Amino acid sequence: MSIFRPMILGNLKRGLLGLGIRKLPLIGGHKLLYTCNLRCEMCPFWRRKDEKLLSLEEEILMLKSLERAGVLFMGFEGGEPLLRKDLEQILEESYIRFHTSLVTNGWLLKERVRSLSEYLDHLFVSIDGIGEVHDKMRGIPGSFERAVEGIREAKRYLPVSISFTITKKNIDQVRDVVELSRKLGVGISVQVEYDYSTAEKLSPDKSQLYDALKMLIELKRRGYPIVESLDYFEAILNSWYNRIPWKCKPWLTVNVDPQGRIVQPCYVLNEYSGKYKVWEIDIVKLWNTYPWSEYENCNKCALACYLEPSLFSWSNREMVKEKIVNNMVSYVRDLIHI
Repeated sequence: MSIFRPMILGNLKRGLLGLGIRKLPLIGGHKLLYTCNLRCEMCPFWRRKDEKLLSLEEEILMLKSLERAGVLFMGFEGGEPLLRKDLEQILEESYIRFHTSLVTNGWLLKERVRSLSEYLDHLFVSIDGIGEVHDKMRGIPGSFERAVEGIREAKRYLPVSISFTITKKNIDQVRDVVELSRKLGVGISVQVEYDYSTAEKLSPDKSQLYDALKMLIELKRRGYPIVESLDYFEAILNSWYNRIPWKCKPWLTVNVDPQGRIVQPCYVLNEYSGKYKVWEIDIVKLWNTYPWSEYENCNKCALACYLEPSLFSWSNREMVKEKIVNNMVSYVRDLIHI
């Protein structure tokens, strides 16, 4: 039922909260920890040592604070979230407030997904190539098979999508991974690698990326289960190749680090370095005094958590149909078949 809470009750509360206020966060993202059981080449986060993690009580304080600030959608990631033994309890608290999703590498998923699925609206499982390509990028042999097994088990309980990041080491397998998603009967989220300062630099070749993006647009038009909108891929092409920037609205997304600190202005530019504890500050006031306009023309990344909401418009009928109407119809269909 949580898709109806953010879209109907949540939007009503958000509208009342936003009267006379210019900016409110819509999407919440939270790294539960940095620790991970894999060693992905392009990821800077497993290389960090975790400080003391938030307790369940502090996680609840964080979620309540985000709810008061107008957040409707909540996504959890890591590190590897399934390494937290209290994950089900955290997700339960999120599920009663938000549309809730989770990103995992899939290693522990097969054994854990049934209990987790009770408190999730959508699950993303990272796949970075087929077989050995994935295993080499993830740093652990057998991680591809474990992820695929996890996906097969997870789709029995809830909607699942592959999370795929294009790098110079897997760009020749973009179509193969999209085909894998169709074969498995799940969606696929495709994003472009960003070179973090403390990780290996794996950004794809610009000319190869252009071809890959054009191919993804064509596959999307042909009905392949690609999560991102056509506008998303076209915005990247326009910005990076035609010098037509998209207007970034980083204020629509609030990210929180493993210690409960708010990351500003965004995930990328600050590389998940937080400052203020979420429950110790007035988020709405902070959001409307921060100099967001300085970052509107950044366009350095193509992360969907920033680009997609920045592009969204209620006047764009196709985007409203894809992101709102189709998701609600799919949810009702799933309920009927339970």
